Amino acid sequence: MPEIKEALRDFNPWWKGEFKVTFKEREIYSQIQKYLPLPHIIAFTGLRRIGKTTLMLKIVEDGIKKGIDARSIVYFSFDEFKGAEIRKIMAEYESLMERDFKKGKYMLLLDEIQKLDNWENQLKGVYDTFGKNIKIIVSGSESLSIKRKSKETLAGRIFDFKVEPLSFREFLLFKGVGLKPVGLYEKELGRLLDRYALTLGFPELVNIDDKEIIKKYIKESIVEKVIFRDIQNLFRIKDVSVIESLLNIFLEEPGQLVDISELSRELGISRQTISSYLTYLEDSFLIKKLYNYSKNRRKVERKLKKYYPTIISADLLFKDDDLSKSRVFEWLVIMQLKAEFFWRDPYKNEVDAVLVEKKPLPVEIKYGKIDTHGILAFMKKFNIKEGVIITRNKEEKHKINGSDISFVPAFKFLLKD
Repeated sequence: MPEIKEALRDFNPWWKGEFKVTFKEREIYSQIQKYLPLPHIIAFTGLRRIGKTTLMLKIVEDGIKKGIDARSIVYFSFDEFKGAEIRKIMAEYESLMERDFKKGKYMLLLDEIQKLDNWENQLKGVYDTFGKNIKIIVSGSESLSIKRKSKETLAGRIFDFKVEPLSFREFLLFKGVGLKPVGLYEKELGRLLDRYALTLGFPELVNIDDKEIIKKYIKESIVEKVIFRDIQNLFRIKDVSVIESLLNIFLEEPGQLVDISELSRELGISRQTISSYLTYLEDSFLIKKLYNYSKNRRKVERKLKKYYPTIISADLLFKDDDLSKSRVFEWLVIMQLKAEFFWRDPYKNEVDAVLVEKKPLPVEIKYGKIDTHGILAFMKKFNIKEGVIITRNKEEKHKINGSDISFVPAFKFLLKD
């Protein structure tokens, strides 16, 4: 197919000479290094525009620097070629470059692989046939199709890495800012945290301040492409307007407790359809679900759930009232904490996030007025002696009823090792 050969030429500029990618250090890049020499497939998943392709191209650049033959590295994106097949791409490469995958060592990078029909079986066939000769790296913008299918078909053959939005620490690196010790630069870091919120964690927004550009980027480059292209095509949905309406609810009011029956009545569709649409949004990385914390794992699944959008409404982002600022602040910190739990009891005592490591750590997020009622109720119920309240700039410690509560500015909490 001439169009595939032409695409291969365009996708692989390093075949013709020197290649350099613009790359700022990402935490995940150091994490994957020990996995690259292994024979397993590497899979990157994550939201659109979050940096998956850049990571792949950085692997290419570093591979060439380490002495890998540039013409043995093959990159292909299925974003506009969803009807193509992996073996066809490989055959076109062999014809174009006069190479044979059965002879020598190669690196094969396949971007947006979930666009490919039956991709997991195609990939398994290539791995089982050429695994000793080819290092395979893939990326995808939907977690469902990558993770579930890879676990079913590629068990033991694949390592999956989720590429997260930029952390606050990464944002500072992207900006070239080195403000240490933290205590010396509190005002500067507070202002930079506000600026960081405007990026929503997208590398391409790090140096953009214009409100209209940010709004257009969120709407056209992320939301519309995921809903009207990715979700619609992947899940075979004819009318995605209801999914868009569902997402808008979370964009405007992040952190909502979800009552599926109420949403069903509000949107005029069945409870089962609402549940499916929530799953589609979550698997496309547009929303994040938090479970109501319980020591009993079975209760966790049955209890209330809270949803946050992984991106936030640009209108909300630029509003100047305290309620909007408080919502943005809570959303920003929740996304950075990577929390999986919140807590709420029948008496409406609530904690914004519960971090679970060796023992649960209750975390409240307060932009303005601080209320300790919820966190103290949690600490009493679960016999926890330490809690954290993340604030805009307040820093102090209190001992209340024998429990230690630390008030920590958000920028300091997000930068702690």
